[in-house]
Amino acid sequence: MSLSRPLPPLLSLRAFEAAARRMSFSQAAQELFVTQSAVSHHIQKLEADLGVALFERRTRAVALTSHGEAYYAKVRDAFELLRLGTEQIRSRPREKATLTVGLLASFATRWLAPRLRAFSAAYPDIALQLRPEIALADVTAGEVDVAIRYGRGGWAGVHAQRLMPERLSLVCAPSLVTGKNRLRKPQDVLRFPLLTSYSKHSFEWDAWARRFDVDLGQTQMVQLHDYNIVVEAALDGQGVAMGRHRLIGRHLASGELVPALPEAILDDARIGWWFVTPKGSLSDAAAAFRDWLADAARQDAFDATHESGSSVAGKN
Repeated sequence: MSLSRPLPPLLSLRAFEAAARRMSFSQAAQELFVTQSAVSHHIQKLEADLGVALFERRTRAVALTSHGEAYYAKVRDAFELLRLGTEQIRSRPREKATLTVGLLASFATRWLAPRLRAFSAAYPDIALQLRPEIALADVTAGEVDVAIRYGRGGWAGVHAQRLMPERLSLVCAPSLVTGKNRLRKPQDVLRFPLLTSYSKHSFEWDAWARRFDVDLGQTQMVQLHDYNIVVEAALDGQGVAMGRHRLIGRHLASGELVPALPEAILDDARIGWWFVTPKGSLSDAAAAFRDWLADAARQDAFDATHESGSSVAGKN
């Protein structure tokens, strides 16, 4: 079986298709952004390759020969198939990149969830899968692609970029600190149950107690499973919570929670929210999510409600 001869050059076929469709070498040249002599040259090469005349050259016009008409029908259909195939590929739904994010349920529900619509609008090709857990998800072992952690940084074996600091103060239901129950100094908090979420190290309360010289050794600490439960317990008047202002802003604004001791606000630059990734280069999806988070964090400024009382900066 003999081998098929190679196809004519694509440039020659394009020149022929345009000239046959327009019945003009000059108009074909304008369409293809080449000179008229170039169109004529390509068609001559095509005719030589096929061994037949495709056009009748007249003084002021051209016309297709019978071979030219038959060949044009095939070339036209071939270019139409190419055009349709190209449009189908270009217009196909793009596959979404999936990014798995480990984070605390409290951060997911109270900070991230209200902003997810904006992320989806900005990055429709990235599908976020949120994995809320109390334990730190292992980004190095591939449990998640990236993580958002709360703490003071310094985790081993990962890269951590601080997104935003947290502001801490004692908060509770208004009914808990009315009248004679009002707190007048930091040590007065020891009269109440202190609500805390599960953590290997109670760094929030420890940092606050060191800053305001309060001994928590004999106090009643109520350890709850998750910070969402801490907030609900505080709303119910069950004790005093360490308020993470990034997460409870709407409760402070509505008055559902109030500062138990407005002058004892802790702004410790080491305590905050961190974007955690494995060491090395990031995927495009992870980098896009990091940049979007950083921008959203910059826009999340503490408002007048958070600023109530005289803020006291923590020691660095």
